[in-house]
Amino acid sequence: MLQDRKARKLLLGHEEREKMRAAGSFNSQLMDFVREHIAAGITTEAIDKLVHVYTLDHGHIPATLGYLNYPKSCCISINEVICHGIPDRTVLRDGDIVNVDLTSIVNGWHGDQSETFIIGRATNEAVAVVQAAFDCMHMAIDAISPGCTVSVIGETIVAEAQRRGFSVVREYVGHGLGEVFHQPPNIPHFPDRRSKQQRLLPGMCFTIEPMINSGTRFTQPDKRDGWTVRTRDGNLSAQFEHTILMTEEGPEILTLTSKGPQKGHQFQQSN
Repeated sequence: MLQDRKARKLLLGHEEREKMRAAGSFNSQLMDFVREHIAAGITTEAIDKLVHVYTLDHGHIPATLGYLNYPKSCCISINEVICHGIPDRTVLRDGDIVNVDLTSIVNGWHGDQSETFIIGRATNEAVAVVQAAFDCMHMAIDAISPGCTVSVIGETIVAEAQRRGFSVVREYVGHGLGEVFHQPPNIPHFPDRRSKQQRLLPGMCFTIEPMINSGTRFTQPDKRDGWTVRTRDGNLSAQFEHTILMTEEGPEILTLTSKGPQKGHQFQQSN
């Protein structure tokens, strides 16, 4: 992920944590609103409009709109699109898997999350890669603790993805956030030298958002729009994301939804 030029305070105090909790709470409320409309026949542009209007009607700001010239209020990525898909007139179809990535600014603080939805009767492979992305995210959350190295996240995700025969994208990673959209610490979903040296301290807020491919891990950015990223081999990709606050007691998920899948959920083909 790109990092904003001006990073703010990384270790949050009590009042700042409450502001992040409020941002995460609204963002999860927005996700629950959107999920009611995601079905075959709707365009990704229509979903984006729902996100935009709902966010503004509640007095908040869609963080992606205008961010580094991104043109829409959310990212929607279908099938082989890994991330940063731009909403347009594309119609969701039976068998698609679609990731909806939402980020809101609530009184100056960011909430950030994504979910991958299964539209109708998807293939067994599609269901399996969605399940893998969801499980890898939650396993990584469960694996971290105050003061642990960032690399614990990547070690957990890579081991589980490979066990299921899938791969993990390396070019796009999780990130710290707060008053700034993208700031330290970077959260790679694979272990590298730097992540083995960095630690997750109480007061840090960050995202865990593994992108899991059914084929190879390699990516292909779209040179035309400058945003859309696809799998190089054209195979499927799925992603889930939560905003995490590391507390003195352990990780706290700030973007839990009321109506969405909870840890341990088993995905199936939709009716």
